[in-house]
Amino acid sequence: MTASGLRDRKKARTRRLIADTATRLFAERGYERVTVSEIARAAEVAEQTLYNYFPTKEQLVTDREQEIVERLSELIRSRDTTTSPAAAVREYVLQSISAIRDMPPELARGTLGYLAAMSPAVHRLALELTDRQATGLAAVIAETSTVAPEIAKLQGIALAGVFRVILGESGRRAVEGQAPTEIAAGLLPEVASILTELDRWMTPS
Repeated sequence: MTASGLRDRKKARTRRLIADTATRLFAERGYERVTVSEIARAAEVAEQTLYNYFPTKEQLVTDREQEIVERLSELIRSRDTTTSPAAAVREYVLQSISAIRDMPPELARGTLGYLAAMSPAVHRLALELTDRQATGLAAVIAETSTVAPEIAKLQGIALAGVFRVILGESGRRAVEGQAPTEIAAGLLPEVASILTELDRWMTPS
């Protein structure tokens, strides 16, 4: 592996370490009660190093936002002309929910959904996140289909709304004390049904 490749892997590991440490501390004490300095110390990195990866505390909660939008956009962009945007992202979305099963129960309270259910500040962050998702998805839908711009915008909002449902429901269920396996089992059929309906609406006639 090249030196550049090794550096990239090291950066990815450091970023993951910081994000996982933040999740653990948020789960233990809540979003508002944890400082950036404490996260840096627990992750055994310099505070400036943390800021190099996460310029704001808020980004420690929404650390996978860009990755998710890029993957959804790639799936929508690479679909064939007979496949709707909803069908293009279906497998990825359902796999994301299935992955909840593997989450250690002690970390469930550090997820974006749980924190948004408990903290008005994080709830605001979650709403802003899905608004950005909607804008990004609408743009790629408009680029890759013949629907009118206002319909592309509406479809982007609808797909981002799926993630809002996932965040809201996973958070509610976690607050109620459900284990990650229960949360995934409950969410999968609900989101699959939503995606089926969106596919029916978005499928080119």
